[in-house]
Amino acid sequence: MIDSTSTQIIVDSLKTTKAASGSDWILHHVMDGNYLDFSPFFKLYLPHFELFGLDLSITRHVIFMWLGSLLLFIVMTRVAKAYKSSMVPKGFTNFWEIFIVFVRDEIAKPTIGKGFEKFLPYLLTAFFFILFGNFLGLVPFSATFTSNIAVTAVMAIFSFIVTQYGGMRSNGAFGYFKGLIPHGVPILLLPIMIVVEFLGLLTKPFALAIRLFANMTAGHIVVYALISLIFVMQNVAWAGLAIPMALFIYSLEILVALLQAYIFTILSGLFIGMAVHQEH
Repeated sequence: MIDSTSTQIIVDSLKTTKAASGSDWILHHVMDGNYLDFSPFFKLYLPHFELFGLDLSITRHVIFMWLGSLLLFIVMTRVAKAYKSSMVPKGFTNFWEIFIVFVRDEIAKPTIGKGFEKFLPYLLTAFFFILFGNFLGLVPFSATFTSNIAVTAVMAIFSFIVTQYGGMRSNGAFGYFKGLIPHGVPILLLPIMIVVEFLGLLTKPFALAIRLFANMTAGHIVVYALISLIFVMQNVAWAGLAIPMALFIYSLEILVALLQAYIFTILSGLFIGMAVHQEH
């Protein structure tokens, strides 16, 4: 006998095939969901949880976010243990040291300046978390949790909190907010400048969240849109054009995965540096 779960899988597969010529097919693969794809015809549905009316279900983005965090923990723990046994990096440790030194010398130090060491752990965490998430999304039948606006928004909020903490720690709470207003502003313009500067504080994390979300989502949409040409045109001959172009965009996604981790981290460093050293 066929149980309800099997029936649901068959129905969803038919729906997906039917919608292959439309935008639903693309959104099905890009957006979050309560399932894991193991093949075009098999899904594993995740359990549903509710607490006080709030949907706390585990989704595929959550699963891959846990997986990315676990991989990051394992990799960095192994690198740290390697340094305890030998101060000369080699092999696996040497590979990851390249990225660590890059974040330290090319991102944290130039953007923050004096006292950058206090913020280096956060910048390293943000960089590698995004990097692992971006590359996990390139694995077939996986999910890119950095293309989820909720994930990028939370990361941007953390950057905002670290920025405000750094600014108030270095300049004092009153001195920090006073330093946001340019010197020599007429008294009559102060109310307007206060509103403008306050909105400026909020637009920085907003830009961080949207930039990462949009870039990681756009690449995947382009790849799926190119592949969908085969179904839209209903002619397998289009595969000769669609698949090479999709593979080209997919190779660019590797560069984008690295670039977006770099951009998010360097912008966070710039915002922190501007808050910490307001006099510059």
